[in-house]
Amino acid sequence: MTETADILIVGAGIAGIGAGSEAAADASVIVLESEPRAGMHATGRSAALFIRNYGNATLRALNAASAPIFEAAAEFCDGPVLGPRGVLQIAGEDELAALDAYADGAAGLTRMTGAEAAKIVPILRPERIAAALHEPDAQDIDVDRLLQGFQRRLKARGGRVDAGARVTAIAREGGVWRIETQKAVYEAPVIVDAAGGWADELAGLAGVAPLGLVPHRRSAALLPAPGGHDVSRWPLFGTVTETWYAKPDAGKLMVSPADQDPVTPHDVWPEDMVLAEGLDRYARAVTEPVTRVERSWAGMRTFAPDRTPVVGFDPSAEGFFWLAGQGGYGIQTSPALSRHASALLTGRAPELPEAVVAALAPERLRA
Repeated sequence: MTETADILIVGAGIAGIGAGSEAAADASVIVLESEPRAGMHATGRSAALFIRNYGNATLRALNAASAPIFEAAAEFCDGPVLGPRGVLQIAGEDELAALDAYADGAAGLTRMTGAEAAKIVPILRPERIAAALHEPDAQDIDVDRLLQGFQRRLKARGGRVDAGARVTAIAREGGVWRIETQKAVYEAPVIVDAAGGWADELAGLAGVAPLGLVPHRRSAALLPAPGGHDVSRWPLFGTVTETWYAKPDAGKLMVSPADQDPVTPHDVWPEDMVLAEGLDRYARAVTEPVTRVERSWAGMRTFAPDRTPVVGFDPSAEGFFWLAGQGGYGIQTSPALSRHASALLTGRAPELPEAVVAALAPERLRA
């Protein structure tokens, strides 16, 4: 039996589920997921902060467009998805140029000394900090609540997620895409490539040229609260050049080496040496030693060559839509990207500024 829809979305991470939940208001949508459930890779392993000043100009515009949707998320989630956190970025003498670059065009930042930074995070060594930036308005994102909210809205609008549906073949005939999976056969005039680290591979199955999307590993370790401190009110803190960062996590401290090593798409795991080197960089910046690692994990962050997401129809393949390359910005930009993707998929005018729409379009990478 062949399942049909107006739109088939391949990939049930935050991107695919979010876009599907928006598009389902105007079209029939089926989201295909190879894993047993949604959000098992990058979405489920994200540090998940909403940092308005994070990323290039296009990403900052997406952050701004996402803010009011996040603030109203209780309308489709079972409660608010944002909570207080803050971000503290520190810099040594050799990182001051990077600190200045981050502050350029940013809003809501307070520049401070090492001593002032150590009052916020008392384990920091002030003598190692030439300057710091504090962004108190950065917020935690409840990723699971957001994902579940998107899924409920998708279902309420008549869409669905078919898990365990690994794609084995894709072809286009008579203006319709035909996707064969381990579960069933699906047909639709439009398919959305929201396959994360596998996005270029999926395009290849469809006979569409890749865009040069590359997945990168990002590792993390969970440590006991350092020195018995109550870390619950600490901000995320780390170097502005992203050589490591730390974030409170349920009374403990999650520390990442901020690695971004290119990998082939797979269920990634941390490399022991990379993790050890990152923990050493963290340990040299603080007064409390790393006593033990309770657990560690890794996830994928997939980037386009220009480090900007790709959203739009491929100019060389009718009905093939890219929703990929979100990198480390996928959760915090998902409200705006979901709404933008839905507008393009259903023929509505985009709400984003023209320059942002062009910066996201896949044709920029086809030149």
